[in-house]
Amino acid sequence: MNEEELRKKLSEEEYRVLREKGTEPPFSGEYNKLYEDGKYMCKVCGNVLFGSEKKFDSGSGWPSFTDVMDAGSVELNVDESHGMRRTEVVCKKCKSHLGHVFDDGPRDDTGKRYCINSVCLAFKPKDGE
Repeated sequence: MNEEELRKKLSEEEYRVLREKGTEPPFSGEYNKLYEDGKYMCKVCGNVLFGSEKKFDSGSGWPSFTDVMDAGSVELNVDESHGMRRTEVVCKKCKSHLGHVFDDGPRDDTGKRYCINSVCLAFKPKDGE
């Protein structure tokens, strides 16, 4: 799908975050407080990214996960924008921006916090498989 088709498919906010590396406001996303069993997929290409069993409430205002479902589903890139050095999380399949990963997650799991924008995700409930 080319950028023109994506602009038509996605809302203005989705396009800004997914394709222009934006961020949705904290506590605004529909998946921030969702804790149903299921899978979270890339809004652009449907690539399965995260499972609900790795989701936790980080208090950050964005959906947070301790790990991806499959290590090959995302790419991690250095992001030095906004005067910070962070690790960007990108969908491996379509290269869409998803959010960032930090080393301040639960220590009893991976110690990682994948901080992901809700507008980048589509949720499929487990009973809907």
